[in-house]
Amino acid sequence: MEIFILAFFALGYLVLAGADIGVGMALPYLGRSAAERREVIASIAPFFLGNEVWLVATAGVLAGLFPHLESVLLTGNHSVVVVLLLAWVVRDMGLWLRGRMPGARWQAFWDGATVAGSWGLALSWGLLLGNVLLGITGPFAVLPALVVTVLFGTHGLTFAALRLRGELRARAAVLSGGAGEGRTYALTSAALVTVGALAGLRLPLDPGSAGTVLVPVVLTMMPLLVAAQAWVWWTFRHRVTGPSYL
Repeated sequence: MEIFILAFFALGYLVLAGADIGVGMALPYLGRSAAERREVIASIAPFFLGNEVWLVATAGVLAGLFPHLESVLLTGNHSVVVVLLLAWVVRDMGLWLRGRMPGARWQAFWDGATVAGSWGLALSWGLLLGNVLLGITGPFAVLPALVVTVLFGTHGLTFAALRLRGELRARAAVLSGGAGEGRTYALTSAALVTVGALAGLRLPLDPGSAGTVLVPVVLTMMPLLVAAQAWVWWTFRHRVTGPSYL
């Protein structure tokens, strides 16, 4: 049961937040003016904070139910984890501050931070997953990291195609053939789940002794998280019609 809980949160994060990361990576391509970039960001605005909860939950499950695995991941990938966290902070700073500091230059600066942070997140996850899955370190570790990064970018484009309209949708749907964006999103989601699951099978998944106490609590909270996520998706199921609060 502990392994199921960890997989549920970790794979859920890759699929849900992977779309946010991919949209941020593709921001210069999708939004070629300040107004277009704001509309592109509106496509992820209702979701990105809720999606980050899945990563926080994954970290909590690791610390509470898999303390040995947490130690293995952090010890063997300390630098990558630090870069990942820094990229996360930079990306979120860009999203929050782009519309809260006056002037086109500041807006362009924070848009750049959003893009850089998104690429940093994708590459960091690629390095981490590549190391766990293939055991590759050193310069050659960049190769699987780039493959995972491309997967994140493709996933983000398909999500943007589901959310945007007009010319922005046409740009985002370049890989999905127009009306096929739903099918392509399902395929990229399955690919991320497959990569994450294969990496998980390579990990020492030995639960700690706290499972008897924590598992019932986590199982109680999981339906609430799923219900909240479903409510957000249903509420914002329509395509973006204009800029958001970001």
